Amino acid sequence: MTFLQHYGITEPLLIILAIDLAIAIVLLALMRYLQGWSIKVNSTKELAERDNFAFGISTAGAVAALGIVLTGAITGEAALSYTTEAIGMTAYGLFGLVLIKLGRYLHDKIALNEFPKNEEILKGNVSVAVVDAAAAIATAIIIRAVLMWAEDITIDTFIAIFSAFLVSQLILVLLTRLRESRYAKRNQDASMQQALKQGQTALAIRHSGYMIAMALSFNAASHFILYIPTAYLNNIFGWLVFSFVMLVLMSLVIALVKKLVLAGINLAEEVEKQHNIGIAAVEMAISIAVALILTALMA
Repeated sequence: MTFLQHYGITEPLLIILAIDLAIAIVLLALMRYLQGWSIKVNSTKELAERDNFAFGISTAGAVAALGIVLTGAITGEAALSYTTEAIGMTAYGLFGLVLIKLGRYLHDKIALNEFPKNEEILKGNVSVAVVDAAAAIATAIIIRAVLMWAEDITIDTFIAIFSAFLVSQLILVLLTRLRESRYAKRNQDASMQQALKQGQTALAIRHSGYMIAMALSFNAASHFILYIPTAYLNNIFGWLVFSFVMLVLMSLVIALVKKLVLAGINLAEEVEKQHNIGIAAVEMAISIAVALILTALMA
């Protein structure tokens, strides 16, 4: 018995791991170039010649998002054959890539609908790029949760995944509208989206924290919804109800924790008027920490 065999690592398992890794590397490379192709620019030129930091941040978010999705495709038992493993990994990976791109498109057209996101990123708008990257990562966290929830590779599986994905996008839009409403009340009906367009990075960081936190809390729903691939309406209703409950619970707990951790600090003044990136970073950390704790408790 060899050292690897002693720990249950056999030659077929190593081959399957190599297949998964090879496919993941190819897909990650593809995502980098898709960033440029999707907005009709040369990604190498934007990153290395123009030194477009905003494009780099947006691309980083896309690559990280795909990596997160691929962990959902890789995690689980190995398939019965190398061909099945390769097909399954590729199918989940490509489906995840498509959903990430679709999620970003929906976020641009519905959530952040007051300005053309791609134009702002090409202009070097870091604030918009930060929100774009966070939206991609949030979408990826959600897709990963759904991939871990679903089983097998059938048409019903992909329908179930897509249904949960649509619910998650609805909740992300709802979160954005709630944050916009609160911003407008504190700033004489000013637009949060226009503030992002104007380059308010602190605001972008705080909002990104909320989006990623919402995505993490969305994962908790997978522990309560029974996977029945053909129960289309039940799947949608279950994800919708649990996601909304988690959004409300998360918002309440985050508000409480911020009052305690950042006691004596006027958050609206610091972030929205003085553009204090440090305070915004702490707010982001609090949002993500609360979401992680809630998700762990629900699990």
